[in-house]
Amino acid sequence: MFYMHMNAIIAMIGMVAVLMLTRKWANNKRILMIIFSLCFLLLFSQKLLIFYAAFTVINYAGFVYLCRTTLWRKATFIFAIAANVVGVFLGVRLFVMDIFHNPLFDAIIYLGLIYNVLKVIDAYYFAYFFGKEGQVPAIDYANYLLFIPTFTSGPILKFRDFMADSKKPYNVDAALFEDSVKRIILGLFKKIVVVTWMTSVFDQVLKQDLHTHQSLFLLIWFYALIYFDFSGYSDMAIGFGRLMGYTMPENFKRPLFSPSMTQFWRNWHATLGDFFRDHIFMFFSRTAPSRWVASSLSVLIMVLIGLWHGFTWLYFFYGLYHGIILAIENIFKITTVNKKKVSKTYFYFRCFMTQALVTFSVIIYSSNYETVLRIYKGLLHFTG
Repeated sequence: MFYMHMNAIIAMIGMVAVLMLTRKWANNKRILMIIFSLCFLLLFSQKLLIFYAAFTVINYAGFVYLCRTTLWRKATFIFAIAANVVGVFLGVRLFVMDIFHNPLFDAIIYLGLIYNVLKVIDAYYFAYFFGKEGQVPAIDYANYLLFIPTFTSGPILKFRDFMADSKKPYNVDAALFEDSVKRIILGLFKKIVVVTWMTSVFDQVLKQDLHTHQSLFLLIWFYALIYFDFSGYSDMAIGFGRLMGYTMPENFKRPLFSPSMTQFWRNWHATLGDFFRDHIFMFFSRTAPSRWVASSLSVLIMVLIGLWHGFTWLYFFYGLYHGIILAIENIFKITTVNKKKVSKTYFYFRCFMTQALVTFSVIIYSSNYETVLRIYKGLLHFTG
C-alpha cells in the first residue's frame, strides 16, 4: 500500500540518502531506522503509530519472558502465538467481513497486520528454541516489526536473518545500489503501468457475456495480472530493503517454470510458503515425516495459506484444492523433476500442467463470488 503513495516513496528515498551520508557511524541503520519507522507511521496515521507501539511493546515483553523463563515454556509459547492469531488475525478478518465492530478500531489499524503477525510468530519460535541465547535488544526487535519496506507486503523476513543483519554495519556498494534501484523501477513499472492496463482489459472483457474462450482468456489474464501485481510489490520492497542495509529474500523465483505444484509453492510467494512449511513442520514433526504425514501436513498448510489470504469459503477451497494436489504429489513421489535427467519435452510438459492447474484456481484472488462463478460458468458455455 505504501508503494502507491508518492510521499511514502520519497520518504524512503530520503531515508536511504541519510543512511548513505551517515555510513561511517557504526550504528546508523539500527538507530536511524527506528526513528524513521516511528516518524513514518506517525505522519501516515497517529492511530496506526499508537497501535503498533503497543503491539510491539506487548510482544517484545512476551518475547523476553519466553527467552528467560524455565517454567511452562511450551504453554507460554502456545499462548503467545494463539493470542496473536486469534486476537489479531481473526479480529482482522472479522472486521473486514463487517462482523466485528469497535469504536477503538478502524481499517487503518489493520494495515500490514497480517504480515506482522507472521513476523511476531517467527520471533516467538526463535525465543522458544534458543532461550536466553535468543534474546535481542528492544531496538532491533522493533526495527524487525516496523521495517517499512516490508510493512504491508512481502517478502516475509526471517527473525534470525534480520537480527544477523542488524549487527552488521551499513554497507551498500555501487553494484548493490544499481541493482536495487533497477528493482524499484521495475516494480513501479509493473504496478503502475502493467497492472493498471491489465486490470482495465480484464474489466472490459468481464462485462461481456462469457463463453469458453473468454473465460479461458480471463483465467490466464488474471493469473498474469496477479503475478505482476505481487511481484511488483516484492521488487520494490527488495530494492528499498537492500538500500537500507538489510538482506532481502527473493519472493518470486521463476514460478512459471515449476514442474510440480510442490515446486511452484517454493517459487511463488516463496517466503510465505517457507514460513508455513517451516513452522508447521517444525511444530508437528520434529523428524522426517512419512509420505502420508507429509501429505496431511501439506493439506493443512495450504488451507492455512488460503485462509491467510482471506477468511472466506473461496479461499478455504482454494487452499484445499492446492493441498490435495500437493498431497497427491507426495504420495506418488512426483514432487520434483530433475531437469538434467529428463527430456526437455517432458520437463516443459510438467511445467505446462502445473501452470494449467494454477491458472484454473488463481481467479479466487479476485475475492468476488460473482466474478468467480461467472468465469467458471463461462467455461461450460460453448459457442457454435
